[in-house]
Amino acid sequence: MSLKIVQNFDSSFTLEAQAQENLFKLLTSEAFLNQVCQQLQCKKVEFTELIFQPVPYSLTTTKGMPAEFEKYHESDKYTIINVPPNFMFSAKIFKPSRLCAIYQKIE
Repeated sequence: MSLKIVQNFDSSFTLEAQAQENLFKLLTSEAFLNQVCQQLQCKKVEFTELIFQPVPYSLTTTKGMPAEFEKYHESDKYTIINVPPNFMFSAKIFKPSRLCAIYQKIE
């Protein structure tokens, strides 16, 4: 069995305004922010309002994300999390099926 490297993957997507608003409310809720802080063992995190669709490994996307987001992956000041599936369902987001959110660690 051989691996097939994806040459191009369109990671663009558009969320309806109401769906995005609902998702952002969930991602910025006090309880969720506390849970993220607890996992990261930091004092505070802040949602950057940056989200992206994970992408398959390719020659240009070696981290599984669009290249413009790799700077956050490489920084200790940020963390990238998978948006919980129940948040996606509650916000009525079905396409794309997965999203990641970027948080800034506040010390």
